[in-house]
Amino acid sequence: MLSEQKKKAEEKMGKAVDTLRKEFTSLRTGRASLGMLDGIMVDYYGTPTQLSQVANLAVPDARQITIQPWEAKMLGEIEKAILKSDVGLTPNNDGKIIRLSIPPLTEERRHQIVKHARKLAEDARVAVRNIRRDSNDDIKKKSKDKDVHVSEDEIKKLQDEIQKTTDNYIKKIDEVLTQKEKEIMTV
Repeated sequence: MLSEQKKKAEEKMGKAVDTLRKEFTSLRTGRASLGMLDGIMVDYYGTPTQLSQVANLAVPDARQITIQPWEAKMLGEIEKAILKSDVGLTPNNDGKIIRLSIPPLTEERRHQIVKHARKLAEDARVAVRNIRRDSNDDIKKKSKDKDVHVSEDEIKKLQDEIQKTTDNYIKKIDEVLTQKEKEIMTV
């Protein structure tokens, strides 16, 4: 029963790392990436709809994203949604396709993005540590339950295993961060 606690903790920690990776895809790195447009919602006949649901998105080269709406009358709505979003790109509409040119990032902007990436990574580390704390609290509560007979050694061993799992996931977060920093700082 207590080993289930370790599995649950490990699963939650894995989700924290996956969430960090997903958040990192939306960070600008100076190269075109469709992940930059993930959060953009377009007004599709009164319903907020993801951009990818109303248009074909493509990356023809490293510095450009093309958006071809399935309906020509959606061009204006897509353009408005991009301008309202915080991606910091200006759409170029030629009547059929919207092109987003990705300008090279300045050194100062790269440092700002790295700083934001570090904050996201720290938030993920805190989430992993909170999962560890909650798991340890649950183990202590369950060990005091009269129906469950668990020795102090077993509790200590399980807590040590959860700590090792926590250390592994924090190491994974650091690796993901290092890789993203390298990607951002590469000109």
